[in-house]
Amino acid sequence: MKLLFVGTNPEPTGAATHFVALAQAMVEAGHSVDAVVYPDGPVAQGLSGSGARLYPAHFRNAFDLRGYAATLAAIRRQRPDWLVGNFGKEYWPLVLLGRTLGIPVALFRHRTPRMKRFSAFLLPRLAQRFYAVSRHARQAYLDQGIPGHLVRVMHNPVNLASCRPDPERRRTILRSLAIPEDAIVLGYFGRMHGGKGIFTLMEAAGEAMAREPRLHCLWLGDGPEAPALRAQAATQALGHRHHFAGWHHDVHPFYSAISMLAFPSIATETFGRVSVEAQAAGLPVLASDIGGVPETLRDGITGRLLPPGDVPAWRDAILALCDPAVRLPMGAAAQEFVQRNFSTAVIAEQFAHSLAEVRPRRSLFSRGSDASRG
Repeated sequence: MKLLFVGTNPEPTGAATHFVALAQAMVEAGHSVDAVVYPDGPVAQGLSGSGARLYPAHFRNAFDLRGYAATLAAIRRQRPDWLVGNFGKEYWPLVLLGRTLGIPVALFRHRTPRMKRFSAFLLPRLAQRFYAVSRHARQAYLDQGIPGHLVRVMHNPVNLASCRPDPERRRTILRSLAIPEDAIVLGYFGRMHGGKGIFTLMEAAGEAMAREPRLHCLWLGDGPEAPALRAQAATQALGHRHHFAGWHHDVHPFYSAISMLAFPSIATETFGRVSVEAQAAGLPVLASDIGGVPETLRDGITGRLLPPGDVPAWRDAILALCDPAVRLPMGAAAQEFVQRNFSTAVIAEQFAHSLAEVRPRRSLFSRGSDASRG
């Protein structure tokens, strides 16, 4: 199958990470993948060396003629079986190009806010496939009036090799942060703002540290409330056990450094890729029972689902996972869970099967090819 992915968003968003992971998964599964991407952006960097042919472009909006020209050039060169889009600015360009040229279109939506009425009505009907990235998101779209038969769920794929734990890497990272090698490290990886539940986690971790002398907390990320979070840590008696590593483009090496991951959001999350990646690294996850997060783990088996904002519940769950007899079996179960449900091979097979169910259309290019052969 020949797939042209079109994603020219220049920002390092979750949708960009999904775009890269899915394109890589399809390459690994033996499909021909080309991609129209923002030059030198996070998507282009992520797909560099993947085997996908890249075309530089940027859709500034749905009317950007230069974006259309670059995409049309890629279509003429590859003659794809499908156009795949991940970002809102490219939904209409892909649908218009697909309808004009007779190429089916698959669109992914990563957010739950309501689309404009015109787009919400037409896009799921004009695209041959319209995907939500979680059951939670799908239900949100149905509640907004999109018919259920038009919306399918396709979860984020995770590259297991990129999450493989590395003991030497763990030692190096802990040493660089002045964390003892025998420490139990609770990790938070993500944006630092109130909706992510960071202040709940800070308070719960502080209370847990008072009972568990080996417990440290590694904060990876940045955001508008990072200064306030650091200030809160400074007020704690054991504040020196909170370690702020800042923002990193590639978080995968840091999974080796932690013992468990916290995902404490108090605002609704569409999915929760960091939860799946942590489990792929053999780590149990403590996560808020909110939005699409419950789809990322098995409560009581690969981690725990906890009430958002409930400091005592989070404190007790952190302390429970400080016991290796509880933590290690959960970590082992977590790796198996991700392998079975979110690995690149599994998601690539599901995606290819879903696309293959659509009856092929005769594109302008295929008609030209037939004529030239005749």
